[in-house]
Amino acid sequence: MKKLTVEQLSIKDKKVLLRVDFNVPLDDKQQVANDTRIRESLPTIEYILQRGGTLIIASHLGNPEGMINPAMSLLPVAKRLTEILKRKVLFAPDCVGAEVKKIVQALNTGDILLLENTRFHPEEKRNDLDFAKELASFADLYVNDAFGTSHRAHASVAGVALHFDKPACGFLMVKEIELLEAVLKRPQRPFLSILGGAKVSTKIGGIRRLLKLVDQLIIGGGMCFTFYKAKGYEIGKSLCEKAFLDEAMVLLNNPKIYLPVDVLVAKELRKGSPTKCVEACNIPADHYGVDIGEKTRKDIAQMVSGVKTIVWNGPMGIFEIDEFTKGTAHVARSVADATTKGVVSIVGGGDTIAALSKYGLRDEVTHVSTGGGATMQFLEGKKLPGIEALKDQIILKPIIAGNWKMNMDTAESRFLVQKLLGLVGDVKDREIIIIPPFTSLSYVGEIIQNSRLRLGAQNMHWVRRGAYTGEVSGVFLKQLGCEYVIIGHSERRHIMAETDEVINKKLKIALDLGLIAILCIGETEEEKQRDKTEEVISRQLSQGLRGIESEIHKIILAYEPVWAIGTGKTATPEQVAKVHRFIRSQLRKNTAILYGGSVKPENVDVLMAQKDINGVLVGGASLKPESFARIVKFLTY
Repeated sequence: MKKLTVEQLSIKDKKVLLRVDFNVPLDDKQQVANDTRIRESLPTIEYILQRGGTLIIASHLGNPEGMINPAMSLLPVAKRLTEILKRKVLFAPDCVGAEVKKIVQALNTGDILLLENTRFHPEEKRNDLDFAKELASFADLYVNDAFGTSHRAHASVAGVALHFDKPACGFLMVKEIELLEAVLKRPQRPFLSILGGAKVSTKIGGIRRLLKLVDQLIIGGGMCFTFYKAKGYEIGKSLCEKAFLDEAMVLLNNPKIYLPVDVLVAKELRKGSPTKCVEACNIPADHYGVDIGEKTRKDIAQMVSGVKTIVWNGPMGIFEIDEFTKGTAHVARSVADATTKGVVSIVGGGDTIAALSKYGLRDEVTHVSTGGGATMQFLEGKKLPGIEALKDQIILKPIIAGNWKMNMDTAESRFLVQKLLGLVGDVKDREIIIIPPFTSLSYVGEIIQNSRLRLGAQNMHWVRRGAYTGEVSGVFLKQLGCEYVIIGHSERRHIMAETDEVINKKLKIALDLGLIAILCIGETEEEKQRDKTEEVISRQLSQGLRGIESEIHKIILAYEPVWAIGTGKTATPEQVAKVHRFIRSQLRKNTAILYGGSVKPENVDVLMAQKDINGVLVGGASLKPESFARIVKFLTY
């Protein structure tokens, strides 16, 4: 489900608790050495201030192990933020307690307060409920812009969100999620991933997942020596995680993996230590492997030049020592050069970002992810606590879904969606869903993959795979980039004889796969004439949602009066509003409710003016680009 964003909050005259990731490096003078993470959250900070909010900013810095450590104070960050914003940033000596409460109470509209390091308290890492509750008590609203910490189930990241009705994402969080989701769901190919860093243990899940997604995976850094050991190579004094040798042996059977063919070695891990380049299978017993070699650098440059998507996380050598950074520098330049030629490049990890900055290449890649561990866990497909805490929010944007049904062959689909991109591709305040026939899903998905338009499917089976000739699995829909799927459409119910029990099975598997189901409900002409509308809808809801009632907020409902589909008849706005009110009265939790039934440019404005209508499911009018564009832009002309 789409996340609630800061743009959807009423901020004026409200205190906003903003969780950011200001875990920045400090130099030996206790000054901010690199302010990248601070600047990444500026759009969210400035947005809240411009709309009359008062800011209370929370973050951690380093890992003080639950104790006060002056060397990890956020005071230098407050000073740097003051310089950047050119306005005073107040600083609290703690993040909770009576003194902080007094400071918060004295804040005026437009003030900015940075709280002291949340990790000075052991309760932060324990996700202590009382600690989270006290943090939450300072504010009216909560916004999380700390993607880099979203994989931590900490009090200021996950626990605090439970105390707000509408916890929301900041702009940086949204940008990170959308870019990574795009790479996972429909990357431009060939797709290359470059993984470095010291340990296999921290990236093993990412390696497994990426091998299913990428066309080639380069493994460098200290990780490669565990793989060499698994191959039976002598690795000298190089880092090796023996517990992962069996896993490495299995992974080496995958032809997508590329290991460095030569490495830089040194007798000592210190600045100024002499180095030499050797073949990967000939590392001297008294040497350490410290970087990739010259031939490997050339191989990587060649591979990078032939792809369309790159995900890079982790340096190629011991980045802390200048003599061991040539491989990382070479990869950084290769990725930057490829980006200038149209390659989509996403770079994450603190040392990797530092390398880009060191060589002046930070602005030469498509996106620099502020998350290291968070990025890897997201790529692994793991649920991140900080994001999950914001997950269960209904889409507040109006939803306009175009169902093409059994119309539009592939050529017609291409033409229509390209035309629609030109007409509505820049519309920001609507959730626009294109639902083509199965035969066109791949083509349409490819065309809209980097746009604001979303892809949906018209139906799915309730089994992941197997002997079900003619059916389509939700797993395959996900692989094609679908985010939405229609379930229980009136034509499926009344022509294909789908029952509420079958629909219930489909809803359960859709939820399990993370697809957003658009559940269609509605009565026939006969049922309407017999005044059975509410009875029919009540049955369809209770039986269709059996066993998943608590997850209704993850499903979109679409009221489709069967008598108004393809008949030329249209329900009046008053009729629609009455049924929508009844539907909402049957639900324990809130959800979006669409109207579907001869929606046209002529009636969309008055329909969408109704309080309980959150969007429309459009049939015939979605096949005409100008008509559908007019519906998308309701009340904007």
